[in-house]
Amino acid sequence: MPTTTRRLAALTERLPVRLRTGYWTRVVPVLALLAVITHIPSFLRPVWSPDEGFLATQARMLADGGVLYDTVVDRKPPLLPWLYEACFTVFGSLSLWPLRTLAIVAHLVTAILLASIARGRWGDRAGAAAGGLYLLLSIGLSPEDTQAATFEVFMLPAMVAAFRYAERRRWLAAGIAVALCSLTKQTGGAVMLPVLWMLFQDCRRRGVRWAPALFKIWFGFALPIALVAIILTKPKGFLFWVVTGSGDYASFGGAWVQMTGRALGNSAILLGAGLGFVLPLGRRIWLKYRNRQLPAAAEERGSTADLWVWLLSSVVAVSVGFHFFGHYYLQLMPPLVLLGVGAVATSAIRWKPVMVYSTAAATVFWVLAMAWPGERLDRNTEVASAVAAQSTPKDKVLVWGMHPELYWLSDRMPATRYLTAGFLTNFSGGKDGSENVGEDYSVTDAWQTFDKELTDNGLPEIVVDDSGPSPYQPFRIPRIENLLDTHYEMVGVFTDTVVYRLKR
Repeated sequence: MPTTTRRLAALTERLPVRLRTGYWTRVVPVLALLAVITHIPSFLRPVWSPDEGFLATQARMLADGGVLYDTVVDRKPPLLPWLYEACFTVFGSLSLWPLRTLAIVAHLVTAILLASIARGRWGDRAGAAAGGLYLLLSIGLSPEDTQAATFEVFMLPAMVAAFRYAERRRWLAAGIAVALCSLTKQTGGAVMLPVLWMLFQDCRRRGVRWAPALFKIWFGFALPIALVAIILTKPKGFLFWVVTGSGDYASFGGAWVQMTGRALGNSAILLGAGLGFVLPLGRRIWLKYRNRQLPAAAEERGSTADLWVWLLSSVVAVSVGFHFFGHYYLQLMPPLVLLGVGAVATSAIRWKPVMVYSTAAATVFWVLAMAWPGERLDRNTEVASAVAAQSTPKDKVLVWGMHPELYWLSDRMPATRYLTAGFLTNFSGGKDGSENVGEDYSVTDAWQTFDKELTDNGLPEIVVDDSGPSPYQPFRIPRIENLLDTHYEMVGVFTDTVVYRLKR
């Protein structure tokens, strides 16, 4: 036996029997392996989505001395931009592999917490199944939505932790977890609804006062947010960009057919991926509400009202803004998995067909991710190479479009704090209609700030018109059209993306 192996065996023998043969020492390694396998495809592409490109560019600006919610802006809370910045500081900013690794860790933590919840309710097998089913389901959408290291992935551990703490009546910790969830993405705060529901149900059953526990929840929730807003960011900017400044963006707009189609399409994909436990859940609902009584033991062990409240709050969160992007649906997965696991654990349905179907579905999505077409990435890489060839590392670039990853791929700094045209036109990639899109619908004072940046810092060396056929094409936006006609010459065309360079 090799020396290293003997030492490892000796160390293992010294561990307490409970640790050597315990439940978690068997389950966690399996979940860790499954988390790695399901998300291996994430390492195959430099960037999966515009959100990753936005975060990477934003992190570079912060590392270069930018100030969040002032000279670097977004409509999202600060935790994930700071995480990107920290990873870039330690590992460099040329690759997103550290973030992809941390995303796998986030999925693993989420799976372990779900296993803990399910185990406490329905036993050891249900716990292991919940963790495994979550990891299998976590890739059950478009690969661009499930393999990217974006907001929802890092929001889920805190969201599930908030529910778990509330379940155990640790109200202060639950409030802190809700705050961390909300500081990763605003919609994560929806988990506050099941937390409060569990509080009032617990107080009603035990006949105790709810006010002290409610104070702990709100104190735990408010303190981290106040610290971030007052100490670590500009309070006024934080309030505007995270809370009050997204009213036009988060509106129904006019593309209702497109939004309805996206909502139904992503819902169908998710339900198809989880059909192995969705069908038992549907059967349980049918038995309960179609005058057919569930066995008494199942009723006793299967109380899931808090999980339904959690799922309902998550549905509302996914629907806010009416965009219905696929990655939004990651927020539905934890409560949906627990409800499905509960339905199987409290019925005569065997686990094997549930796990076989879920594994087969995950395999399909895994193969799809490995073979996912990269036409858009190839074009963006080609455009980024042209930008780099036409400029120097000190030159600023303006990308007029919705793909901020062009800044990161070209290794060039933005000429403005507004990394997408959406801030200046109210256009959203999820609403391709032309209603409420144009200069008049920009973020408050955005054009004045934009003009001042170009005046103070000089015109960008390169402008990339990536608007394509969208309703914010330069000829529809007089300021951009005038800027290009007066100061720039065309130096490259890549399908519907045009590269301009400053005239000499």
